[in-house]
Amino acid sequence: MHPFEMTRALIDMESITENEKQVGEYLLHYLSGLAAGSGGMAGAMTVTPERFNVYAEWGYPTVVLSTHMDTVPPFIESSEDGDHIYGRGACDAKGIIAAMIAAAEKLIESGTRNFGLLFVVGEERNSAGAEIASRSPRGSRYLINGEPTESKVALGSKGILRYEIVASGKMAHSAYPELGESAIEKLLDALDAVRRMKLPEDPVLGRTTVNIGTISGGRAPNIVPDAAKAELAIRLVSDGRKVDGALRAAIGDRAEVREILSLPAMHFAALDGFPTSVVAFTTDIPVLAPAWGEPFLFGPGSIHVAHTTAEKISKKELLEAVDIYAKMTRMLLNKTGAGSTLS
Repeated sequence: MHPFEMTRALIDMESITENEKQVGEYLLHYLSGLAAGSGGMAGAMTVTPERFNVYAEWGYPTVVLSTHMDTVPPFIESSEDGDHIYGRGACDAKGIIAAMIAAAEKLIESGTRNFGLLFVVGEERNSAGAEIASRSPRGSRYLINGEPTESKVALGSKGILRYEIVASGKMAHSAYPELGESAIEKLLDALDAVRRMKLPEDPVLGRTTVNIGTISGGRAPNIVPDAAKAELAIRLVSDGRKVDGALRAAIGDRAEVREILSLPAMHFAALDGFPTSVVAFTTDIPVLAPAWGEPFLFGPGSIHVAHTTAEKISKKELLEAVDIYAKMTRMLLNKTGAGSTLS
């Protein structure tokens, strides 16, 4: 299937995190057919009864190309014009899936083997699919992880700390606030303290940033609120333990701090002949590596339009990525002398 056609087909299957089953079944069916006709194998890695990763390999998988099937909300169906494909997942990361599969087909056609494909669930929330995959490595030496890096090999990516900040209070009639205890006011004070924190910087990765992503709480305007919650994402450039300690000290006893996800900042190697960059987002690499090999981060598209209503991917860049993924795979196979022809 042409990568444009596959990208649009994947976009039009809603796969917001925890709802990846349809995309998984589609990819498993497609890759099973491809593997059956080319001396490979394909199968599923169960994550939950309704969710699974998809894995395929040809020979001994020295190099594995991987990305994720899930997307952030809301679902946006596909469209296209002469230059771009649009829709949720266009660059993050359904166009990348299509490019990796097309690269695999190109490698198979040229007689190359000893590589694999791994598509996981849950990257956008908690790396649940990567966690399962990390427990079942296939012996690969190198992992090419796909995220929108503007077709540059990333030399580093920030880590992440995700939290729920939960405040508790006491309900009362709003005409008599002295009889209650406002959870919302406690939460606001806690968040103000977080915003005033002095955070680390790194000469390569830049500065640590905090995003207050959601706030919820209260029952009605005339009731002193007894509960309130916020969700935070901190993009790490250094030791997450120190940032965690600073956050808990800043919040104190105003609210409960619940850690949801912790992934470290990463530094990666370059590949000869490829332009490089540094990205501020987080990937599945901290969970997949080192079990799946030395990681490289590369993908078509811009993170600046991912997670927005204007998400898109350049058709030209998508086609170029097919050739680049195939080239990267061959380069890494040659480093170990693992390249061979299909029998």
